[in-house]
Amino acid sequence: MHMVFTDAQPLIFTTDRRPDYDVILQWVSAGARVLDLGCGQGELMERLVRERGAQAQGVDKHQPSVTACISKGLSVFQGDIHEGLADLRDGTFDYVILSRTLQQVPDPDKVIADMLRVGARAIVSFPNFAFWKVRLHLLTTGTLPVSDALPYAWYNTPNIRLITIADFEKFCQTQEFDIEEKISLNIGDGRRPRQVCFFPDWRGEYGMFLLKRKSP
Repeated sequence: MHMVFTDAQPLIFTTDRRPDYDVILQWVSAGARVLDLGCGQGELMERLVRERGAQAQGVDKHQPSVTACISKGLSVFQGDIHEGLADLRDGTFDYVILSRTLQQVPDPDKVIADMLRVGARAIVSFPNFAFWKVRLHLLTTGTLPVSDALPYAWYNTPNIRLITIADFEKFCQTQEFDIEEKISLNIGDGRRPRQVCFFPDWRGEYGMFLLKRKSP
């Protein structure tokens, strides 16, 4: 049965490079306390501070990324995702973000549960491995595709699991958290990014979810 994201709201995209950041900025409330897991060189944190007045903190395991964030005056510390969450108290943040990294996490159920322990809401995004071009490429060539959304070859990819939008929705139903917002994005073909409402698991390159813990 095909999914339809009938509750999706119109979005405003300001950039073709990382339109998922535009979605995140429209989800995050002004002045919020935000933790960005795997923050890279701090591009998202910069926008959160500048455009939303957020109190942003980042975590990244790569020293060059940490150095780049510090040079921009951003709050960041070096460590992996688990280290970034383990020592934090419950309810420290309003939002905890895991952007395009879920497919590289060994234990996503534990990570998301911990995100919702230290934050009121979690924002998770990932490339959709059920996107129609991925299916077609595998069907017609017998090889795994390499694209902007999936930029690695099979032998050097950091991705350890294949996630689809449909799978993630089913996963959420089995866990102690609810989907508050959900977006399917198509950002390829040199066209402006667009939100996909119909057949999102087939037509969307990326899935984005705003999660909160289930009420008792």
